[in-house]
Amino acid sequence: MSLIDDLNNLDPNNPGVWPAPVKTVVFAAVFAAILFAGWKFDITKQNEALAGLEKKEKEQIGILDARQKKAANLNALKEQMKEMQQSFGDMVKQLPNKTEVAGLLIDISQTGLAAGLEFKLFQPGGESPKEFYAELPINLSVVGSYHQFGEFVSGIAALPRIVTTHNISIAPVKGGPADTPLLQMKAVAKTYRALEEN
Repeated sequence: MSLIDDLNNLDPNNPGVWPAPVKTVVFAAVFAAILFAGWKFDITKQNEALAGLEKKEKEQIGILDARQKKAANLNALKEQMKEMQQSFGDMVKQLPNKTEVAGLLIDISQTGLAAGLEFKLFQPGGESPKEFYAELPINLSVVGSYHQFGEFVSGIAALPRIVTTHNISIAPVKGGPADTPLLQMKAVAKTYRALEEN
């Protein structure tokens, strides 16, 4: 019972006179408390910061890998870009400029006449500008045979400039000759003009 009495008689204001076993136990408890507090308040925060940095590192490595792949393909992409620009330039050259549109309209009408068609309507519409070109629709109504229509459309496709046909409708002509039935084709031919660059 002297140990319990010694513990009850400890002077908290004068720990230097405490018995050695009590000092050792108190020292070990304080040391353990300090270690626990340091781990709880400092090391866990550092672990969280480390986890955040590791996540950032993975993201940066992913970005670096993607950029490295792009850089590895850069020369091939530059070559592909040159080819696309060349192809685009060739296509733009097929678009008539303002002065060539009138000649192209004549070419379209001449193609129809050469196919043996009779024009009932040849009406150029208003231009509608797009991103780098303007679209010029031409309303057509022609009379002829089915094969003449095929020759006409084929002739338009063979023109050196781009012309497309849209909204084609073919119907028999009423009151035409019985031996060679005539057909009427209505269509919209669209040609395109390159817009002048400022």
